[in-house]
Order: sequence, then structure tokens, then C-alpha cells
Amino acid sequence: MSKQMKGLSRRLMILACLVILFGCANSPKKLDPSISGPQVIVNPQTIRLGIAKVLDTKILFEGSGFKPKDSIYIELLGPNQTKLVVAESLIQPDGTFKAEVSKLTRITEILRADASFEIEKKYKEFVIITQPPIPEGVYIAKVMCMSSDMTAETKLTVKGPSILNSTKDFLGKMLGKIRYKKT
Repeated sequence: MSKQMKGLSRRLMILACLVILFGCANSPKKLDPSISGPQVIVNPQTIRLGIAKVLDTKILFEGSGFKPKDSIYIELLGPNQTKLVVAESLIQPDGTFKAEVSKLTRITEILRADASFEIEKKYKEFVIITQPPIPEGVYIAKVMCMSSDMTAETKLTVKGPSILNSTKDFLGKMLGKIRYKKT
């Protein structure tokens, strides 16, 4: 086989792997307009517990069918009796809401870590890992209203870090962005 053919074969193999890798990603879930009562969705539907991955992942809850001008909070209920509040929002006049899990909540609640910073020559943020993150498994994300008894639920799957996530975490540790502290 010629050198050009080998190079082309490698490129095609890499392209095929990338198509398979990115083609397997979940498409974003959408609210069902045919449902008139309370409903909630989460995107992404699955998160990985790699530290760098959790920091970079935008977790967004959306809901509809709620009473306007009320407010909600979202609890995650999961394995080992894990229970944490991850987001809150006001209900819009059309009965919808969008509630993003803040970066600080992802750090303190999902990763069960601390956030800190230091100023030497530059401002540097870093995460201090003191204990394991929440357990892997399927969580029920429950939306609860403050003024009414309306609720809605959806599932959020939490998986362990992939090899790529672990590699990013290793690099984050080497760069001082992720630090470990024994309690």
C-alpha cells in the first residue's frame, strides 16, 4: 500500500471515530407542548463526575404548566439517600421557568468541594477536593413550588468520569486548578 493510501486510511479512520463519538451524544430534550400540567426537563440528561467536566457543563432545568409569579426550587434525590437543592427560579407569566445550576452549586453540591482563589501576579481560581462527589446513579430532579403544591419530576443520570475526564482532571491538578486536601 502506498504512503498516500496509508495516510488517507488513517484520516478516514479518525473521521469515522469522530463521527461515531459525536453522533452518539444525546440530543437536547424539549418540553412537550401537549402537556398542560406541570412538567420539567433537564439538559443534559446525563452528566459525568469528572471535576473539569462538571465545572464546564451547563446544567439547565426548564419547566412549564406552573402558576405564574410563583417561585420554584429543584431538589435532586438519589442513591444513598442523597438529597441536595441545585437550583431555583421565578415562574414567568406564561407559566414557564428556566433554572441553571450555578457553577458554585456544581462545585459545592455535586462535587462536594470548595472553591477558592489566590492573587499573586494574576487572579487564579481553583477547586479544592476534600471528599468524593455525589454517588453515581439515577437521580430524581423534583421541582417544588413555594406558594402552591404543584410539583414535577424528571430523571438526571450521573456517571463516573470517563478516561478523557480523568485526563483533564490530571492536567488541572498539574496546572494548580484542582487541588486535593485531606480532611
